[in-house]
Amino acid sequence: MKSWKPEVIADNSGKWCGNALRFATKEEAEADVQDLMMRWFAVRETRVVESEDEPNYRRVDGRSVPIK
Repeated sequence: MKSWKPEVIADNSGKWCGNALRFATKEEAEADVQDLMMRWFAVRETRVVESEDEPNYRRVDGRSVPIK
């Protein structure tokens, strides 16, 4: 495991969906998905799962920013 990725269920399909954001820590991914849930009205469930991808985002001052 190299990173954590946030995922949501945002419709009636029950399908988990994510994006390309990968975080070094589970806590960062959880903060990102909670932020997303507050902005999207249709989110039904959230989770973070392990990923083999390299981290490409981090949380800074309550925002997700790309790692350069």
